[in-house]
Amino acid sequence: MIRRLTYLFALALLTCCTQAAAAIPTYGYKVVHVYPHDITAYTEGLFYKDGFLYEATGEEGESTVRKVELETGKVLQRYDVPPQYFGEGIVDWKGKLLQLTWKSQIGFVHDLDTFKLERSFTYSGEGWALTRDSKKLYMSDGTPTLRVLNPDTLQQIGSIDVTADGEPVKNLNELEWVKGTIYANVWLTSKIVLIDPATGHVIGILDLASLFDVSQLPEPVNDCLNGIAYDAKHDRLFVTGKRWPKLFEIKLVKQPAK
Repeated sequence: MIRRLTYLFALALLTCCTQAAAAIPTYGYKVVHVYPHDITAYTEGLFYKDGFLYEATGEEGESTVRKVELETGKVLQRYDVPPQYFGEGIVDWKGKLLQLTWKSQIGFVHDLDTFKLERSFTYSGEGWALTRDSKKLYMSDGTPTLRVLNPDTLQQIGSIDVTADGEPVKNLNELEWVKGTIYANVWLTSKIVLIDPATGHVIGILDLASLFDVSQLPEPVNDCLNGIAYDAKHDRLFVTGKRWPKLFEIKLVKQPAK
């Protein structure tokens, strides 16, 4: 996303999200494990599959798709996106890796094993993030509406309007499907919202404000929390941020109602 934004604008987004969700259950976290993360990775997409992390990074001229060793953060395989594109979210589907770009209105289909580019597809508007269940893809575009896609044709077949206490939730970014719930980073905040895909209602908010001190990063506003991956087999949840030196495995801890 655009990197030159003021701290006051980011603070306004965070305050809005918090106020709109005043009556919604909130969660803290427990850190289970900390792993290294490449500080050059401007994380836009993240998922876990068969023992490895798959990560997409952004910025024109710097965008990549990577297969990463979880324990060491070592990049085992890498595809450099053509420099005119700003890489965004990724997801796997039937041996393929699907990737969005930000404003180019074009996505790419790669072979999951080799990262070889096989074809492209188009969509209107912006592309931010992707996740999936066993039948459908879910796509964010920065608005409060998630698009539902047919994973084989990549055509839109539905939409989900996301609200918190009746208020639209803007800037939905990186997505992850976790046990029937869509987890979504809210861009430029330390919040992850938990979305019921059947209704679009936010049913929980995960507050990760104290997880990592972004003030130590060169651009603390832009290098924000972004990146969620879930290991369903072992029930492990991973989170990181843009150019963060660490990736965290966490457990949610429900906070007392106020």
